[in-house]
Amino acid sequence: MRHVFIINPRAGKRDQTARIYAMANRLRARRGLDCVCMLTERPGGAEDMARRLAETGEALRFYACGGDGTISEVANGIAGFANAAMTCVPTGTGNDFLKNFGADAGKFADAENLWDGEVFSLDLIDCNGRCCLTIACSGLDARVAADVHTYSGFPLLNGRRSYLTAAAVNVLFKGISQHWRVTLDGETLEDDFALVSVCNGRYYGGGSMPVPEARMDDGVLHTVLVKKVGRLTFARLFGPYSAGEYRSLPQELIQVSTAREIRIHSDGGAIVTCLDGEIFRSQEVRLRLSDKRLNFFGPRGCDPNATARPMPETCQL
Repeated sequence: MRHVFIINPRAGKRDQTARIYAMANRLRARRGLDCVCMLTERPGGAEDMARRLAETGEALRFYACGGDGTISEVANGIAGFANAAMTCVPTGTGNDFLKNFGADAGKFADAENLWDGEVFSLDLIDCNGRCCLTIACSGLDARVAADVHTYSGFPLLNGRRSYLTAAAVNVLFKGISQHWRVTLDGETLEDDFALVSVCNGRYYGGGSMPVPEARMDDGVLHTVLVKKVGRLTFARLFGPYSAGEYRSLPQELIQVSTAREIRIHSDGGAIVTCLDGEIFRSQEVRLRLSDKRLNFFGPRGCDPNATARPMPETCQL
């Protein structure tokens, strides 16, 4: 089996390429593993590398060394390949994906904790042909994600603060809602929506957790629809929404569904959508559950649902 470290040298505040090379060399020396390091220098590069190797049929373990974007690229490259599995060594700034693993998240920083971990399957969200690991969001929160990097380079605005700054700018100056037709397993709703977030995992936007019950391997997607709200109402609801308290919010403004297929259509302006940090714009967004599509491994005993709250007895539909 070959162990492939795909490194994004631009992830995070500083280049950690030398540290990853040293990590791979230690595994080669101590464990006798066949390790190789590869650098990705462009958007989509990690995906292309991973897919080309997976297509050979060789038994492979991939280590995505970067942030959420690098993890997403490797996942898109190997999804559906039985001979390939992946994990991650975080070198990014947000690392929302790893928050799903709770107390074990810190163990991913050292491949010594990863190389012999048990492989398990994760669900994915298929969005217009792209794979999403955690949350696919359209609307206001996606527009915020698109603007985060504009502010993250400013002093004192790293991490969560840059997200909150981008949110404030969008709410105050760019408007909140758009008119969409949203179809959930064949049932169509037409209204002005602030956002639609489809959740396989629990975290995005630097730690927001819209559906704390979401589990990454249970064959269920949770879709949160937030209708048009005023600026003051949005400011009041933003905290509870981010903390996963959707059940305490007004039902006339927020709805949660467990549909397996979701379609969002706009006759007006383009829909901005964010998939694990990847931004695209389109008139229509089609999402569906891609069950047990990705092979993943991590520290022994780790659980991608470590922080998930118990499922409520009833779910709003």
